[in-house]
Amino acid sequence: MTDAKKPGSRKAAGTVRIKWVRSFIGCTDDMRQTVRGLGLRRLRQVVERQDTPAVRGMIHKVRHLVEVVE
Repeated sequence: MTDAKKPGSRKAAGTVRIKWVRSFIGCTDDMRQTVRGLGLRRLRQVVERQDTPAVRGMIHKVRHLVEVVE
């Protein structure tokens, strides 16, 4: 007997989900561009990106503004 799973319920291997949780008011323009570069357009938006060293570096740069959603 196999368990039926909902389609699309599994997380793709090698991806990371990022949620924008704090506004970048008062942050440098470089940090604003990093948040935009991650594909985030609105506060509380969640995006899924490939888990690469470049994306991890961007997350680290704005770690006080975003969180990684499991």
